[in-house]
Formats: sequence, C-alpha cells, structure tokens
Amino acid sequence: MAGLDLEVARGEVVALLGPNGAGKTTTLMALAGALTPSEGTVTWQGEPTTAPLHRRARQGLGVVLEERAVTPSLTVRQNLRIGGVDPQSALADFPELTEHLDRRAGLLSGGQQQLLTLARVLARRPVALLADELSLGLAPQVVARLLGALRAAADEGLAVLLVEQHVRAALRVADRAVVLSRGRVRWSGPAAEARADPALVEQGYLA
Repeated sequence: MAGLDLEVARGEVVALLGPNGAGKTTTLMALAGALTPSEGTVTWQGEPTTAPLHRRARQGLGVVLEERAVTPSLTVRQNLRIGGVDPQSALADFPELTEHLDRRAGLLSGGQQQLLTLARVLARRPVALLADELSLGLAPQVVARLLGALRAAADEGLAVLLVEQHVRAALRVADRAVVLSRGRVRWSGPAAEARADPALVEQGYLA
C-alpha cells in the first residue's frame, strides 16, 4: 500500500472497492490488527494503536470476513451465546433467524450462516465494523439484506468499512467510496457521484 489515507466516521459506510489484488483485504487486516503495516499509522478512536485484533475487538471493533465464522456443530442459539450475545438481542435485528434457533448452524444455507455471523457481531453493538466480501457466493436478495443491515446499523452510529465485490450494491448503501488499484487510491469521493458516473469507479479497475 502507498499513500493510503483512510478515515471512517461513526454513522457512515465507506465502500473500499477495486479489482482482485488491489490491496483491499490487506488494508482491512492492517486496520483490524491482524497484520502489521510496514509503514504508516493506524488510529483507533483518535489514538494511534498497535494493539492486536483481540484487543481491538474488546475495545469495540467488529470484523466480518468472507469466511463465515460459525461453528457448524452448534445450534444458532449456541453460536450466539459463545459469541457473548443474548439471542433475543440478535433476533431483534435478524428476526428471520428465530425459527432456526435450535438448528445446527451447519445445516443452514450459506446466506443464513452469513446472517448469523453478522447478527452475532452487530448484537455486541461495536463502535466500528470491518466487513470483507459479505456477499461472496450469495443470492442477490441475501446480499441486499446483509448490506441493508449494515446501512441500518450505520444510521444508528456504527462506522462501517465495507469491501464488496458487488459494486452497485455497495454504492447503494455507502456514503463514500474509495477505489484501490495496485495498492494505490485511484479515486475517492461521495458514493452518490460514483452512482451517477460509473466511469469514476471503472477507471480504478482498469488502472
């Protein structure tokens, strides 16, 4: 990464876009504390930090990766509880999981597993959320549900940094967009501008 200056405020969704190999996931992992940046500074709630992922998580950082973080042999209820979440709190945000509470998570569809993953994170009421390819391999209606939940959480004050392969879907819920290519920012600006002029994003993919 070179010259990346990225800030996400509470109450907004920032879409981090770009082709494969652009550096999107590396950026998320550095911000999460799973990777150590070779240079530069990561700031968390106004203070520079080098804390590892588990410590940032205790301080209010939520992370959802493309690999669904469920324990297949446990029920939905048990998955929520081992995540330190009151099931009723999670169901308030994702009522469609109610009928599956006592079903093993491994028997759920991919979309339902991702809903469970996101429900477990959001129910802990984090300060900020890093989401990497939530929609990978999922049907459009599930993608819309997941991204809509992120938008609703941001409207309640959550800061969201979203890496997403479905560019149009991401731009519909984002406030701002940052387009990376080969580790560099190719375009950054309001998501509304990118929606109105798709070429602004496309040039980053072609760089």
